[in-house]
Amino acid sequence: MCSGPSMEPTLESNNILFTEHITPRLQRLKRGDIIIAKSPVNPKQNICKRIIGLPGDKVRGHFPKRSQIVPRGHVWLEGDNSSNSADSRSYGPVPQGLIRSRVVCRVWPLNKMCSLTEY
Repeated sequence: MCSGPSMEPTLESNNILFTEHITPRLQRLKRGDIIIAKSPVNPKQNICKRIIGLPGDKVRGHFPKRSQIVPRGHVWLEGDNSSNSADSRSYGPVPQGLIRSRVVCRVWPLNKMCSLTEY
């Protein structure tokens, strides 16, 4: 399940997702992928965010407001609901080792079942 409103309107808190663990292990993640990761600020919590930047990408954070380069071994994550999302704009680049899986599709509710990958 996804937690909180940070990915609305794409995902809602009652959604059940099908995820896969191979892509993160092979480091084949790409911009736009939705992932499940351990929170970098609370390791007991999982987060559901979209990859906005990969290592070497120039991204813009809130603090500081200057752009920065995503370091090697990290990704830049943001929620789709930018006004209500704790993400890389506040806690910075996230180590790729915290990524647990990549979201493939939404399976619940049935009337909103859909693929969430771009192949």
